[in-house]
Amino acid sequence: MIVDNPTYSDMWQNCLTQIREQTSQEEFTKWFKPIVLVNFDGTTLQLRVPNESYVYHIEKHYIPFLRPIIYQTFGQKTKLRYSIPNNEQHQHAFQQESHTATPMSKYMEQTNTANIKNPFVIPGIKKIVIDSQLNPNYTFDNFVEGDCNRLARSAGLSIAVNPGMTAYNPLYVFGDSGLGKTHVAQAIGMEIKQRHPDLQVLYVSMNKFQAQYTSAVLNKEVNDFIHFYQMIDVLIIDDIQELSGNKESTQNAFFNIFNHLQLAGKQLILTSDKRPVELKDINDRLLTRFRWGLAAELTPPDFDTKVKIIRNKAARLGADVPDDVVAFFAENINANIREIEGALSSLVANATLLGRSITISLAKEIIKVYVKFTQKEITIDHIRNVVCDFLNVDQAVFDSAKRTREVAQARQIAMYLCKQHTKAPLATIGSAIGGKNHATVLHACKTISNLIETDKAFRQTMEEIERKVLAR
Repeated sequence: MIVDNPTYSDMWQNCLTQIREQTSQEEFTKWFKPIVLVNFDGTTLQLRVPNESYVYHIEKHYIPFLRPIIYQTFGQKTKLRYSIPNNEQHQHAFQQESHTATPMSKYMEQTNTANIKNPFVIPGIKKIVIDSQLNPNYTFDNFVEGDCNRLARSAGLSIAVNPGMTAYNPLYVFGDSGLGKTHVAQAIGMEIKQRHPDLQVLYVSMNKFQAQYTSAVLNKEVNDFIHFYQMIDVLIIDDIQELSGNKESTQNAFFNIFNHLQLAGKQLILTSDKRPVELKDINDRLLTRFRWGLAAELTPPDFDTKVKIIRNKAARLGADVPDDVVAFFAENINANIREIEGALSSLVANATLLGRSITISLAKEIIKVYVKFTQKEITIDHIRNVVCDFLNVDQAVFDSAKRTREVAQARQIAMYLCKQHTKAPLATIGSAIGGKNHATVLHACKTISNLIETDKAFRQTMEEIERKVLAR
């Protein structure tokens, strides 16, 4: 019996209007115009369709945009039932599983173990907008270019201009941890969103994808899961190597998504810590497709690139880092970009929170936390030589009993630096510098510390002497 409630009929007609706007005239006439509202009891929406092929075709091809329209019009708890008239006396009902929200919201809801937050934001009825999950801090504007990443960056910019239509599909970015794979992948996504705001862009890690798929299997919503991903225009998968060793069904689902997007001219961007040929326990047909586009390697940055990275990070932190400290970090941190930026952040925090100057001495303290820092042992004799040379004091005069202001201050500076940079006891330092006792060394250290705090010119002189002491 066809519903005679004009309100519900109008609601269904409203749904058909939305559907007509999102499908071609041919699709609408063939698959949706014949559908008739039978009944709505406040929970179950019963629709009459000509035969079972309609049910199959609609479920397979149109659910991603049909369900949100129905939920928006009839309510989020609406269940959909299809009535198929076999003869005058009987009808067959195809019952959809009951849902309390759009199916994908379960997969995309952020929890400690499962997934990322709900991507659906429905500003109107016309179109679903998906939360891209991109970090707005990862852009090309703050991505420092160097020989280590130029290929990936250049390819990424080309993709952003014409996503899916270049030879770089998929773009496979690989390299060791901390070299900027996630940054460049997300920067491509951000650039695409800026240039092509109408495209659906989604960033997701492979671990998240796996968790979503597991949830879909448990809830018998695999078709909805695959349909959702097949809607994406630009899919960015981080850490694709995590697909290794996964169940055949997970890999098959990803293959179906990957293949559909690529054949449809959509853009795929993958990151990995392994080269494509080094991936293990992944279906050969997937590995073959990973090699179809461009594989761009990120390598550790060279000295010049590290200098640019440090200066860029310092500018973002609002810190004035002396050139010699920048060079010191660039020379001694060889691991990756993440550790360079971490060390610089720690340096700036120590200087800001503890009221210390950003010097080589402070940088040396910080760098020990991040890298195994080795340096030739600094000796008392080395410090004596540097101080005498810098202050133009003859070493024979330095060791004599002469007590002019210049010589006395040179000895105090040497004592201060020996206490800072050697493990020698105070008595040993005093004995080696003018035959003094430990009390004289303590007095010298206090005097120099006070001058550093109160006299800017003297502080700069001390910093220059200290750099020469540490430069051995």
